[in-house]
Amino acid sequence: MTASPAPDYDAVIIGGGFYGCAIAIHLARQRQLKRVVLIEREPGLLMRASYNNQARVHNGYHYPRSFTTAYRSRVNVPRFLQDWPEAIRRDFTKLYAIARHNSKVTAKQFERFCRDIGAAVQSAPAGLRLLFEPKLIEGVFVVDEYAFDSTQLASWAERELTASGVQIRYQTLACAIDRAPQAGLQVVTRRAGRDDERVGCRYVFNCTYSGTNQFKGDFPGVGTGLKQEIAEMALMQMPPALEDLGITVMDGPFFSMMPFPARGLHTLSHVRFTPHVHWQDQPGIDPYERLRLHPRESRAERMVRDVARYIPAIAQARHIESIYEVKTVLQKNESDDGRPILFEKHATLPGCYSVLGGKIDNIYDVLEKVDDEIR
Repeated sequence: MTASPAPDYDAVIIGGGFYGCAIAIHLARQRQLKRVVLIEREPGLLMRASYNNQARVHNGYHYPRSFTTAYRSRVNVPRFLQDWPEAIRRDFTKLYAIARHNSKVTAKQFERFCRDIGAAVQSAPAGLRLLFEPKLIEGVFVVDEYAFDSTQLASWAERELTASGVQIRYQTLACAIDRAPQAGLQVVTRRAGRDDERVGCRYVFNCTYSGTNQFKGDFPGVGTGLKQEIAEMALMQMPPALEDLGITVMDGPFFSMMPFPARGLHTLSHVRFTPHVHWQDQPGIDPYERLRLHPRESRAERMVRDVARYIPAIAQARHIESIYEVKTVLQKNESDDGRPILFEKHATLPGCYSVLGGKIDNIYDVLEKVDDEIR
């Protein structure tokens, strides 16, 4: 009997964001896979959703209505801080403030929730409380939360991928995933000016975030409903009173401002104004094309005007520019704001997995699942 030819690679990882890079490095180093290739449509790593976000390292505080999400962040964050110290910014004070009206938690409930998940919390000193309009804010708390520099994480990823022997194919589009004629899988890739190529492999990890369902061939799509939205992050130069602070007012239709270390600015996001449009994800509706065609009409002025009712000093902030990206969330968590990781094993394509995570610090939960599958 003639043996089936060996596939080109042990694993193909599609998507060079933080999750895709971390999985590729883990497969090469911990799982000892010798032939791993990472396929990325952009000219560099961590250039899309891993960059275009709040740059927040969560410590659980943001999710009082989803205990599981909050607790997993709380458990994972100490390890994340230890593993990527050069990418973490700690030199600011982070405040969570609870609105008097329309908040889905009270100040007492927030304090109790923090203690339940083991997260440090204390009442803010008077000088910081003076930044807020007391008629609109019930309580202000100092917490332990951090920001990350995505450019530092990208440098780490490129360095570690190279050292691990992972091949990186930039500016390459993965457009289909098929069963191989004899055994394993094939990923059809496309690059400008070249013929399509079929890359054979044992495993495929689809880490494309908003592109999760955008493959042809035998790929069945994920079984979990996804919602896509085009989100605007306003990059702001904060006035002196706010430049060393990160502030989140919650829980409901409110806002957040966080240091954005990659640019030395702050992001400003607002639950009402940050999402521009949204749609139910499905094959054939290309989120990247929708983003490309979306008019860049910033809502930063409206964000600032509303936030100034709660924090008057922000009226002196200066809008530098806005960054836009497609944000992908699980439809089933729209009501509780939870952000569980999607790790789906495709039964009709053995060896193919789709991974979608909305929070960078939960990478360890993904790597545990990878280990369960590849022994």
